[in-house]
Amino acid sequence: MAAVSATSIRWKDFECEVGFYGHIKENLTLLEAKPETVEKVCEIVKKQLALKDEIVLTPDSKFSALGADSLDTVEIVMGLEEEFGITVEEDNSQNITTIQEAADLIEKLVQQKAEA
Repeated sequence: MAAVSATSIRWKDFECEVGFYGHIKENLTLLEAKPETVEKVCEIVKKQLALKDEIVLTPDSKFSALGADSLDTVEIVMGLEEEFGITVEEDNSQNITTIQEAADLIEKLVQQKAEA
């Protein structure tokens, strides 16, 4: 029977350590966008949707809850592409529904561009 020797999850930085049979350990770290990227995405979303300054956006803010339709989302993605010098494939753009998802994708694409 498998025994787990170590199990810990730190939600703040999404680090997970799991140990099996007392000797195998893996560290998994998920990519989370930098705060400045999230902030820039918020600015672009506010501009594209013509939101008032007093509206507070969070990483969990959903585009649809802000009144965005599919055309608005396309315009948001275009603004993000222009701002960050990236290209978002159509498959990826359809999966962006929140500020955090957009920021995480941007970080990933910027990193891939830098490695190329």
